[in-house]
Amino acid sequence: MAAATTPGHGPLGGVRVVELAGIGPGPFAAMLLADLGADVVRVDRPGGSALAPDPAHDVTHRNKRSVIVDLKSPDGPARVLDLAARADILIEGYRPGVAERLGVGPGPCHARNPRLVYGRMTGWGQQGPLARRAGHDITYLALTGTLGLIGRPDEPPPPPANLLGDYAGGSLYLVVGVLAALHHARATGTGQVVDAAIVDGASHLAAMLHGMMAAGHWQDRRAANLLDGGCPFYGAYETADGRYMAVGALEQRFYDEFLDLLGVGDDVPAREDTARWGELREAVAARFKTRTRDEWAAVFEGSDACVAPVLSLREAPRHPHLAARGTFTDHGGITQPAPAPRFSATPAAVRTGPARPGADTADVARDWGVPALLRDAAADAPPDGGPPEAHPDGASPGNAGRQGGDPPPDPLPGGRPFPAHPPRKA
Repeated sequence: MAAATTPGHGPLGGVRVVELAGIGPGPFAAMLLADLGADVVRVDRPGGSALAPDPAHDVTHRNKRSVIVDLKSPDGPARVLDLAARADILIEGYRPGVAERLGVGPGPCHARNPRLVYGRMTGWGQQGPLARRAGHDITYLALTGTLGLIGRPDEPPPPPANLLGDYAGGSLYLVVGVLAALHHARATGTGQVVDAAIVDGASHLAAMLHGMMAAGHWQDRRAANLLDGGCPFYGAYETADGRYMAVGALEQRFYDEFLDLLGVGDDVPAREDTARWGELREAVAARFKTRTRDEWAAVFEGSDACVAPVLSLREAPRHPHLAARGTFTDHGGITQPAPAPRFSATPAAVRTGPARPGADTADVARDWGVPALLRDAAADAPPDGGPPEAHPDGASPGNAGRQGGDPPPDPLPGGRPFPAHPPRKA
């Protein structure tokens, strides 16, 4: 069973957060708040979800506690409101209107707790023609112009995992928003709603590029600019063993050191001659093909050439620099990124592993002063004492509010389904 948040573990010690269960950017945002010391209570549904990751390995639920609330039961919404009444922040990621139909929207929550910061995580936002449509990270990025920045001009733009949209444009903006609103609430006694949309955040991430384009320093096409692969001294090159080295030698003095260590000397076109960038790229690529990745890494080790080996997820924790900093940590047998950023007076840590659904009901009922959570849990438990029954239709909390011909409201921003995991190999 996960332990209560220990005071002093992170700068958000004493902050209470309610997370209405979902998948994707909402849980990641709640994990970041939990990493920073907040007491995050995740409200899971009975029976869990077959579409969710394995709870034992989902590190986005570390440092949290979990209770189970059946939002389809008569008392379910009341239990969420009981928690909201005692919380500083609430996070939900349903389609617009779903939380309201469930009875846990901003109106009822603020009636119980006027100081509450109500964070809403969606893909398209709470308003606009696409607000109620389904979407994925890649479609949000497509409309914002950020996907069109990535990749070679003669190939389709590659999906950047779900890091650029879900987490950078979504989770991080939600966290910035709710913490700013919390500062305001503590100064004024007035909470508010934070509308964090991935399309807004992903667009905001490209602010510098919009400015450069307005100044005539950025071309609105792929692989034609300094930072998008168009520049031969800012990109990745294949090595003799089929791996890659990353090059970012933008400044002249770094570039000079790069050419010297690469061993091409003056036998390449001048870097200022953009018409011959193709020739320069071919020369650099040919040279990198003469050695393996690790051999080149040794050549550039300790230099200011701004060159680094491209590592895999399994390799990264073993890199000497990341190991020395403790960028990764092992907890419960899972290697995972350590909390970030770092604080000199209130350091954060991975205190507990992923919260198991409902495992912390008794502790939360006591610590938050909501004894009805225990009564509900006892009422929902089957006679043999096993896990609570799932909803008959397998619905998630978001689907509990489905009415008439509405599209199935999904807990994910924009109503996205979470792909089922492929069968594991024996």
